[in-house]
Amino acid sequence: MSREILVLGAGMVGVSVAWHLQQRGHQVTLVDRREPGREASFGNAGLIQREAVFPYGFPRDLATLLRVLPNRETDIRYQISGMLKAAGPLFSYWRHSAPARYQQIVPSYAALISRSLESHAEMIQAAGAEQLIRKTGYIDAFRTAKAFETESRRAERYIREFGIELQILDGDALSRLEPDMAPGMVGAIHWTQPWGAVSPGGLVAAYADAFKASGGQFVQSELKSLSRQGQGWQAQLADQTLEAEQVVLAMGPWSARWLATQGSSAPLFIKRGYHMHYSAGEGATLNNWLIDAEKGYLLAPMQAGIRLTSGAELARYDSPPCYKQLEAAEALARKFFPLGERLNAKPWMGGRPCMPDMKPVIGPVPKQAGLWAAFGHGHQGFTLGPVTGKLLSQMMDGEMPEVDMTPYRVDRF
Repeated sequence: MSREILVLGAGMVGVSVAWHLQQRGHQVTLVDRREPGREASFGNAGLIQREAVFPYGFPRDLATLLRVLPNRETDIRYQISGMLKAAGPLFSYWRHSAPARYQQIVPSYAALISRSLESHAEMIQAAGAEQLIRKTGYIDAFRTAKAFETESRRAERYIREFGIELQILDGDALSRLEPDMAPGMVGAIHWTQPWGAVSPGGLVAAYADAFKASGGQFVQSELKSLSRQGQGWQAQLADQTLEAEQVVLAMGPWSARWLATQGSSAPLFIKRGYHMHYSAGEGATLNNWLIDAEKGYLLAPMQAGIRLTSGAELARYDSPPCYKQLEAAEALARKFFPLGERLNAKPWMGGRPCMPDMKPVIGPVPKQAGLWAAFGHGHQGFTLGPVTGKLLSQMMDGEMPEVDMTPYRVDRF
């Protein structure tokens, strides 16, 4: 039976939810203050990470904590105000990262990740977006033999437990793949299964165009209020009022705030990230998505230039940007690969919506009939958007989802 549904948020997750619901014959309106794919979905590394079966845990070993404490690293930095604001969720994150708890989380996380490529493939075909996709994986390059050997041993678990495909490269093999990279790297892991989008925001926009071509409606306006209206819902926008039988909250970093207006809560916290595009140095070519694994930044061959992405910054989402982390990554990257001039007027900044147990929130909001949640995907919103849309649409239609959705329920905390 066709229903009127509002999807609030037009990032990768929201667009994917809207597309799947529209394919099922519902009347779907997608709402965002910006064009689709212009927030976190725009600024990420563009990787669809089939290999990412182990979520990012909070570091618990003393060596890492002591390394991070001076706040000068490229992989993670923090602002005191952000740490204080998110103290409760961060403490819960630390607790869930304990080895025993973490091992219980991995299967639920992997259940989503393992479906990422096939769920994207369906939407890529529908959108005619094959030209945006490279199916070449990405490379983790290592500076020291100790780190290379440790991660190579760890990679054996990926193969053994999850069937992940990869290649272990020595320094010479790595140099053949990336001849313009600086010499001296001891080896690399080439994760061969992931796909890369040469324009992450462009891929989301293509998915949104496919949604609209199938009859969906997109409204660009800012949400002012959300309330129950009879048996349904009313969304007051900046310039109009929309009503629907059901609503999906897929607003990334803003989702918890809007969930709170409906009497529910989620311990969401933010990891910010930055990027900048560069030309290549004279005669140089970057062939692959390339991570300087021990320094925590990535170089990606995008349509807009070579994209340098920083690691994570624990900070209030609304605090002013701090570009020192990106500047430190740039200084390292220029010694790693011959980057040319900056191509953007200023760095891009966005926020990853993270949950303490590293799993997204997907499912109905308790005691709020017709209100659904789809947020909190952390580092993997770009990867997990389509599978989230598929599973949530199954739930909303009263079907048995192909994955047990209990681990992702809204009220699990």
